[in-house]
Formats: sequence, structure tokens, C-alpha cells
Amino acid sequence: MSKKFKDSTVGKVLLGAASMINPTLGSVLKGVTSPQEAIAEITKADAPQEDKIKLQQLIYDQQTKEIEAITSRWKADSMSDSWLSKNVRPLVLVWCIIIFSLAGILDSIESIPFHINDTWNDTFEKVMMAVVLAYFGGRTTEKATSLFKK
Repeated sequence: MSKKFKDSTVGKVLLGAASMINPTLGSVLKGVTSPQEAIAEITKADAPQEDKIKLQQLIYDQQTKEIEAITSRWKADSMSDSWLSKNVRPLVLVWCIIIFSLAGILDSIESIPFHINDTWNDTFEKVMMAVVLAYFGGRTTEKATSLFKK
């Protein structure tokens, strides 16, 4: 189960900062569930433009820090002597592709009584998208970082 936005690092920083920057913005953000929703609510809020910009910049900065932390953990994994830590991302990617393909094939054959429930289809689609984006996004970030260091 994932954390609620208000319990995440970005959420805690955002809600605390919003109340300090402008109490109106703090109250607007009470029910948001994601950074994207927070940015949208900040944009619509009746508050000075300068306060909105400060808060939106804070969200972007915090998200960037979290992405950099994930990237550094992945770099540490790739430098590890452990076979599993070096290969967990590619293995998860391969597993997701195999399961997704197998389920799609089974669901499409009329003579096999197998049907993917819409809820599972939606959930697996999100997992698959996250894994593919994380793997290729992480690899791209690693390659770009190594190129910039040269």
C-alpha cells in the first residue's frame, strides 16, 4: 500500500511550507493526493502570484531531490558485488513483460476460459508503465550522468 500524499516527504514539506508562505494556500492543499494535483490547486488558488510560484518551485525542487536519491541508490546497486542487486531491475522488467504478454494471449483465446478483470488490467498497466519508465528512465539518467562527467 502506498503512502498518502500528506504522509509522503513531498507532502509534508509542501503542506508545512504552504501554511508558512500563505495560509490560504495551506488550506487549499489539505485534500490533494499528488504533487500534480497540488500544482493545479495552487494555480487555481486566490493567492498572490509570488506565493504560488514559491510553492510550486518548492514542489519541483523536492521531487528533483527524491529522483536524485533514487538514482543514487540505483547507481549503488549497479556498483555492488551482488548479482541480484545488479540484475533486479532487468529481471522485474522481463517478468512484467512475460506476465503481461501471457495474460494478454490467454485473454484473447476464446477457447480458454480466462478473462482479465478490468481492475487487474488497470493495476497491471500502471505497474508495467512504472517498471518500464523506471528501468529505461534510470538507464538514461545513468548514461547522461556518465556523459556529463566526461
